[in-house]
Amino acid sequence: MRRHRLWGMQEPVEKQSSALSKIALLAGAGVAAGALVAGIALPAVGGAGFGFISATNEINLAPEELVEPPPAEVTVVEDSKGKPIARFYEQYREVVGFDEIAPIMKTAIISIEDYRFYEHGPIDIEGTIRALAKNLQAGGVAQGGSSITQQYVKQVLLNAADTEAAKNKALEASYARKLKELRYAMAVEKKYTKDEILAKYLNIAYFGASAYGVEAAAKRFFGVRADQLTLPQAATLAGAVQDPNATDPNLGRKQREKLLKRRNVVLDRMAELGKISKEEAEEAKATKLGYKGTGLPGGCESSKYPYFCIYVRNEILKNPDFGKKAADRVKFLNRGGLTIKTTIDSGMQAAAEKAIKKWVHTSDNPVAAEALVQPGTGAIKAMAASRPYGGDAGKHEMAYNLVADAAHGGGIGFQAGSTFKTFTLIAALNKGMKVNDGFNVGAGYTAAGYSTFKNCAGGTAGDPSHTVTNDEGAPGWRTLQTGTWGSVNTFFMTLEQHVGLCEVVKTAKSLGIHRSDGNKLQEYETFTLGTNEMDPVTVANAYAAIGARGKYCAPMAISQITDRDGKVTTYKPKCRQALDPEVADAAADVLSGVFTRGTMRGVGGIGRDAAGKTGTTDSYATAWFAGFTPDLAGAVSIGDPRGSQTHKLNGVTIGARYYGVVAGASIPGPIWKDTMLAALKDVPPTKFTPINAARFGGCGQSCQPAPPPDEGEEDRGPGDNDDWRSEDNGGGGGWGNHGRENDTGGNGRGPFG
Repeated sequence: MRRHRLWGMQEPVEKQSSALSKIALLAGAGVAAGALVAGIALPAVGGAGFGFISATNEINLAPEELVEPPPAEVTVVEDSKGKPIARFYEQYREVVGFDEIAPIMKTAIISIEDYRFYEHGPIDIEGTIRALAKNLQAGGVAQGGSSITQQYVKQVLLNAADTEAAKNKALEASYARKLKELRYAMAVEKKYTKDEILAKYLNIAYFGASAYGVEAAAKRFFGVRADQLTLPQAATLAGAVQDPNATDPNLGRKQREKLLKRRNVVLDRMAELGKISKEEAEEAKATKLGYKGTGLPGGCESSKYPYFCIYVRNEILKNPDFGKKAADRVKFLNRGGLTIKTTIDSGMQAAAEKAIKKWVHTSDNPVAAEALVQPGTGAIKAMAASRPYGGDAGKHEMAYNLVADAAHGGGIGFQAGSTFKTFTLIAALNKGMKVNDGFNVGAGYTAAGYSTFKNCAGGTAGDPSHTVTNDEGAPGWRTLQTGTWGSVNTFFMTLEQHVGLCEVVKTAKSLGIHRSDGNKLQEYETFTLGTNEMDPVTVANAYAAIGARGKYCAPMAISQITDRDGKVTTYKPKCRQALDPEVADAAADVLSGVFTRGTMRGVGGIGRDAAGKTGTTDSYATAWFAGFTPDLAGAVSIGDPRGSQTHKLNGVTIGARYYGVVAGASIPGPIWKDTMLAALKDVPPTKFTPINAARFGGCGQSCQPAPPPDEGEEDRGPGDNDDWRSEDNGGGGGWGNHGRENDTGGNGRGPFG
């Protein structure tokens, strides 16, 4: 095959003094030459067509240093193992080195844009004279005279412009701009070799179809790297830079036809210059355009893990650590060329997705969401939901982050139900109660007065007009253990009254609990029944702290950021001791009995130490399960995003199964179990630290007698649907109304609802 004739890339470049002497001669020649030098190929200005300038006073030929902010580059987001999962960018660009660009691409761009590039200095005098003649003949701009160096300068100035006014100034048709560009070009030619300038130009130029730089353009147009470009492909890209918007192949047939014609012009020019033969030019011109329109690697919409991706994006956009102003943070993310390594584990993510898919279908109205968090670090290992992320309702897509709070792209969340009873349990243990301490409770609970409960501001929060019930009654003695295992509403209302509402609220806050919508926690008497709206990440992270023996770590999604220059910043967990370790051990011991003696006994455990709590809200509006091992914690929610209070989980078909009612052990519990079995398959089990029996009494749940079978209010096995009858959550009534953990009547409005 014939070797294409290339320019001698290493040949000596003419001395700057030679070019400057020619410019000086032209400048001394008078008005016409002055206009030529200062306003190369500009449109007519004023009646005469060219302005008058003083060659001696106005033309400053001294080089001026060009500030070169790095061009916007793609930021790549990776999972915990370094595999890309998303990309963010303002301009899709991947900067490559000179040797990573096909030689034929360099030849093509020089042939059409500046064929004497390796022979002249910052300005091509011969090219400028030629352009002037053409423009004078045409009465306007028919041909440009800018060198590749000047074009690079122009692109740098345009890239640095952060306002529309600044962009317009970088493009304005004025002699002052052309003079300034020339001075910058002189400095650039002193600073870099010709090879370096050419590489910089090819990396900054816009080629159309949202592709900036030759690497992105090669991938976008033809699905290849820049070093793999063929002759027709290189000619196409070289032709595109002149007017990338007019020849944008992504816009339609007319634009592609224009691009094809422009490609052929480039091929003819290359043949005219002897860089390829006429036969090669004709052969290349006979080929089709070959535009593939390879999809741009996009943001969260196209990520395999969209909800986690949204979380990461918001972590940067709303964190002052990444820029004092919002605009600075956007620039940092979208233009920085960063490599962001995250905490997500692809295996654990797959486990969560598979478990959710098994129990809830994409087309179901209710939506399931799950988050997995590592105890002791707060690292988010998975964020999954039953519906895809996006804006197409016809495809059942969700336009917000189902798994996280509003600060991370989420919505208002769902009431967390009896998962909040755990915080009351912890507050009681912290206050000195033993696991077998308890109360005689009735079938209903009514506050004695408004001052029975006080919020953390000292205000009254009781509601003597409202009675919390257990449906079928079940008065009797309940302890921290049996009350938790059966999730008895009246017991926890009594317990919350005993330890104090504010103490329960403080305990929850110490574990990172905050409302999903960003508002303040509602501190009503029914706080322990979970009337506040939550998101899976927040709940999972709170339970992870118990699994870490009371060590709370803020949710963590980013572990490392490498900037475009290779500087690595590592982010460590932000942790604090939120609970007395022995209190956390005691809570874990009690909560582990939920699997063997409580509301999850119909679902069963996972073959290793595990603890958790079911959650079902008033009238089955939403359902939850939150659980943990020392190695991994998770929370699962299910509710109807159309409005959980108006579209409750009664008489619904989910995952092709009919449910008379959906409780925490109906769907969320099995999802959690299936997820954990797969996610922890290759993780050696870690045991809980045994309870301090001398401090908390008893010898732990393992030696307690099993409660009678009517103890669990929501002990519904996943396979029996509505035929699996649940006993009342207080321990009586057997075949009643399936028992409500959170019988507040609140409909999301607290006890006065």
